[in-house]
Amino acid sequence: MDINTLRTVVTVVSFALFIGIVVWTWSRRRRGHFDEAAMLPFIEKDGAEASGERK
Repeated sequence: MDINTLRTVVTVVSFALFIGIVVWTWSRRRRGHFDEAAMLPFIEKDGAEASGERK
């Protein structure tokens, strides 16, 4: 097995992993979880005044 074969295998595996992550990210089943996570920075905490945070 020479270095070019190894490079080809690593490239194909990396591409397959990338496609898998894209499919997982855009799946309809995960959409609700990602939408909820996207709103986390905008959720106000109880007691924000006590900890010194601004509204």
